[in-house]
Amino acid sequence: MLGYIVRRLLISIPMLIAATFIFFVIVVWAGNPIGALRSQPGISPATIKVREHEYGLDRPVLNRYWDWFTHAIRGDLGTSVHYHEPVTTVLGRAMGVTMRLVLVATIIGVILAIAIGVYAAVRQYSVFDYGSTALAFLFFSMPVFWLASVLSDLAVRINRAVGHRVFFVEGERTPNLSASVFGHFTDRAGHLILPALTLVLVSVAGWSRYQRATMLDVLHADYVRTARAKGLTEFQVIRRHALRNALIPLVTVVALDFSAVLAGAIVTETVFSWNGMGALFIEALDNYDVNLLLGWFLIAATLVVVFNLAADVYYGYLDPRIRSA
Repeated sequence: MLGYIVRRLLISIPMLIAATFIFFVIVVWAGNPIGALRSQPGISPATIKVREHEYGLDRPVLNRYWDWFTHAIRGDLGTSVHYHEPVTTVLGRAMGVTMRLVLVATIIGVILAIAIGVYAAVRQYSVFDYGSTALAFLFFSMPVFWLASVLSDLAVRINRAVGHRVFFVEGERTPNLSASVFGHFTDRAGHLILPALTLVLVSVAGWSRYQRATMLDVLHADYVRTARAKGLTEFQVIRRHALRNALIPLVTVVALDFSAVLAGAIVTETVFSWNGMGALFIEALDNYDVNLLLGWFLIAATLVVVFNLAADVYYGYLDPRIRSA
């Protein structure tokens, strides 16, 4: 197993390096950090050249990338021109907010998708199967921003009807809250409900369909029929023999969809006014904060690679034939 993990890690590192080079080229060619300075009247060519040298615009892209990469692997992502703080500090604050949302939504989404998919497969053509299929198609077809807006509007209406706040519709926490540790925890949990529900509904819609389809294939496999013939109960057949193999395709889908969940979190954070990676990305784009954009893409690419690596390792755990290949 250790050798399998090392092999997958050696493959992941070059992929991450290639990704960093691609987004570096895209970011540095997407705009000009001194474009506004050039448009100002009375700015001398000497001043323009000094600023070009400060930003490295007078050097080849490969040299600029190498300088950025060598600093990045040492944990130095430069300074944000918008926040006037180290990029690592700015990203650290935003990552704590976004990962709280993404991890909770992913964990709940996976658990619900497995439960719904397995039960729908075991009770094929039942009312539950048809109902879960209809709801899956409904939520799968909804744009994330529209679903988030509908849930936000519905929460506001419920709050007004009840006469007091039941759901939080703005922010990731209550500003200047004076409370105990448990009070801060419940406050953040309350703010998490609607954004997490948005991502869960969209994610479960697709993941449960994959789980149902793969579970149906496994339930008709020869080794499952053999297990039944040995006298095992249906619960034992599903838990010990069917579910383990049926999880492998879902692991693949969840790992590949992590970037989509992260993108959905950006939209969801915007609707619910969260100060996470979504708001940070939009501000970095608006201000063309090169160092912040590069750091943002580096974090996003690293998370995608890490999730895919974790999925590969989990494959090896579920199926020993994979890690011996």
